[in-house]
Amino acid sequence: MALARLSTRVPRGIGTVVISATITLAPLSTAVGVSADPLSTSAPAADRAACASTGGTVRHLVVFDEGTRESDATERIDAACGDTVTYYPEIAVGVATSQDSSFTERLGDARSFSAQQRRNAAGSSAESRHAPRAGPSTLAPTDPGIVPSADRSDEQWGMRMLEVPRARSVSAGDPDVVVGVLDSGIDAAHPELAGAVRADLSVGCLSGKPDPSAGSWSPSTSGHGTHVAGTIAAAEDGTGITGVAPEASVASIKVIDDRGYADPEAVVCGLMWAAANSLDVTNSSYVVDPGSLSCVSGTELDVAREAIARAADHATAEGTLNIAATTNDGVNLSPTSADGRGDGCHALPASLRSMLTVSAVDSDERKATYSSYGLGVVSVAAPGGEAPRCVLSAAPGGYTSTCGTSMAAPYVSGVAALVASANPDHGPERIADTLTSSTRNVPCPADYDISGDGKQEGYCSGYSGYNGFYGHGIVDAYAAVAGDVEGAPSLE
Repeated sequence: MALARLSTRVPRGIGTVVISATITLAPLSTAVGVSADPLSTSAPAADRAACASTGGTVRHLVVFDEGTRESDATERIDAACGDTVTYYPEIAVGVATSQDSSFTERLGDARSFSAQQRRNAAGSSAESRHAPRAGPSTLAPTDPGIVPSADRSDEQWGMRMLEVPRARSVSAGDPDVVVGVLDSGIDAAHPELAGAVRADLSVGCLSGKPDPSAGSWSPSTSGHGTHVAGTIAAAEDGTGITGVAPEASVASIKVIDDRGYADPEAVVCGLMWAAANSLDVTNSSYVVDPGSLSCVSGTELDVAREAIARAADHATAEGTLNIAATTNDGVNLSPTSADGRGDGCHALPASLRSMLTVSAVDSDERKATYSSYGLGVVSVAAPGGEAPRCVLSAAPGGYTSTCGTSMAAPYVSGVAALVASANPDHGPERIADTLTSSTRNVPCPADYDISGDGKQEGYCSGYSGYNGFYGHGIVDAYAAVAGDVEGAPSLE
């Protein structure tokens, strides 16, 4: 959970550490069996004549020992018959392309991972089961003139659950506070978001290298990112909906491609962009693909996990609070299940120590059946809905209601933006501590047989003040903001 999992590299204290959500990653040399000698010596130049072409270029994520120079990393990639796309020296992670199917073998599977190659091996028709499904072949920018103008704020039950309207009386956000939405892109033409999207801080990351051109970060087949952004920062203008922090800003950081995949190199790029541009918060409502990364271990998957963990830790150290959804698999993500019923899953990025992870509840404040959970993983809970009562937010051309942990996380990101707006000197750990210490505690249910078939749909464990279903509890926006602002109205 957040109090234990935010990187200790940030000096501010965050209160009592209760439980560790995941084993702290060792240096790659010991974590995944790489030689302890740093890759600081020059690699032999590749004999390109010996490089085999498979007829297609494949992208790879490559992890080096920390401290590896860019020139050395580039030489190693070249020697393995690859070309360097970009290199992040702060975390010693690179992105490469290669037409040689033996690229990973040449570098070592403890160094290189390719989500593309893994999917190709599974078949060209493989689709992500975690990420949002693609919509129309091409999404046209929203025509503001066709967006319905009726006020639908009365349908935003989640805002009332979290005391957001009261919180806005203390802080409605600040344009200088920016939430990076790592997702499928944001429709900046939507009237709810036109004033919130920071084009200068938006970027496309699908190649693993930042591309700031507008076409790279705009949605192309999915409205998922627009929905997420609407929950965070939709305008308070008397029409449609209102976001948690309507005066805050959002940056579109596109990490989900047109087939719904969030490849690890794209996520690394997004987190590094957030760190480099001093974004206050990131929202990650996705699971890193391929989907089997969630519950399958292995050396090559450890490469992806290590790279993303380094990027997330770096972002935290640079002052960014990272918030993630638990996934919609309904599995127990506990690192060590107290009841022996853990599913052995490590969802990326939800299970990482530098993430404040959010589970979803329905309109009755009960854990949604689809929401993954876990003692030591879930930090807080927020509305994700349960059909037919889902979460209303912006969508290309108008509005739509959707259920999921993807919808729960942006509520928390929005509240984090309110806290950051009211307290510009607070770093990520202080904001996380405020969020977790101001929740409304929800105990484990005595019975979780939702379907009525006599079987439990999940097993909640924990203790007073914290459990695997709800973490520290359901976020309370007013308590978080008013309790952390000098001179704010009393909570009594």
